[in-house]
Amino acid sequence: MSIRDCAMQSKAFAALKDVYDHRDAEAAKWRAAGKKVIGELGCDVPDELIMAGGMLPVQICADPNRPLVETDKYLEYAFDPAVRAQFEKIVDGTYYDQLDALAISNSTDVIIRVFLYLREIHRVEPEKKVPPVAFIDWLFTRHRIHQTRDEFVIELFRQQVEEWAGRSISDEEIRAAARICNENRQALREMAWLRHGAEVRIGGSEALVIIGAGLFMDRAEHTRLVRQVTEDARSWPVLAGPRVFYTGANQEDTVLYEKMEAAGLVVVGEDTDWGDRFYDRDFNLDYPVIRAIVDRYLLREFSAKKSTPAQRKEALDREVDAVNAQGVVFYTNQYDEVATWDMPKQCKSLESRGIKHITFGRMLWPVAKNEDLDDKLAGFAAELKGGVR
Repeated sequence: MSIRDCAMQSKAFAALKDVYDHRDAEAAKWRAAGKKVIGELGCDVPDELIMAGGMLPVQICADPNRPLVETDKYLEYAFDPAVRAQFEKIVDGTYYDQLDALAISNSTDVIIRVFLYLREIHRVEPEKKVPPVAFIDWLFTRHRIHQTRDEFVIELFRQQVEEWAGRSISDEEIRAAARICNENRQALREMAWLRHGAEVRIGGSEALVIIGAGLFMDRAEHTRLVRQVTEDARSWPVLAGPRVFYTGANQEDTVLYEKMEAAGLVVVGEDTDWGDRFYDRDFNLDYPVIRAIVDRYLLREFSAKKSTPAQRKEALDREVDAVNAQGVVFYTNQYDEVATWDMPKQCKSLESRGIKHITFGRMLWPVAKNEDLDDKLAGFAAELKGGVR
């Protein structure tokens, strides 16, 4: 059955895992009901605006088993391999049949390049089945002049969403969607306490399923299921083992976490967009709506892609301390080297405080291709346990 026997037989967890495992199903139901679905590439597309327009936001994801027939025609091999696999589903017609449009935020440099390639494909091959694309050109520096410019950018995106929706979107509709998103984030924080607290009852792989399902389904229904899982999990057995924090490449499935858990590690937190960062920072309902969107997405905890090494060092220190991690696992994919700029400062800080760490760099994707990974994780677990396997 897996992932701790489908999370101790919780019906709510099973429902979330079904969404997580079958990511296209909810969008298909949505479209069958005559409603629109908007894909998101990048972690900084405002869900609140899309939901306010009566549309379902879903995250673009990769298929590790799909041959990259179309991607190889357009992208260099020196792209993050997970992004190349995402690109395949965009250009091979898969998402053309599943989405009404695609919103791309400039969350990483490689995603910006993907947008430029897609824009050119639309220009020179208009017959190709690629969804309509909108681009959100955020400025990520935290100064008032840049926040003002970002408010202009988000107002433009609001107009694009209105075009997709076929109607204007009121401020109150945006606030109503924001309340749903805030309630969802609060439900996830309550769930996360059962993995961050002194007694860990929800493991890392289980948390990835619980959080990740929300990227593909109705947010209010996700909140209901998360709250039920949280209630169920209060009676689950406490997980024993060294507490570790994960940082690095987004994990779109649970394979790496399951390997860490099989080695005896307990993953109590992460700073990735498919994990804890998803529910960081609420929409401030007291602000004007456009300012609130900018505040929420611009001022979340620092991403490795849009911050300085000093900021990332401080952010990692805060988060490791908050979850009382004994160790940190750094993991980056081949051709995804941005996070490695931060690691020297981060490692030095961790070492100064007696927190052990292990680095996996230039890893093959998908995770299963790395043949020696299990042994190295087992060795790290033994080190954290004082040398006892």
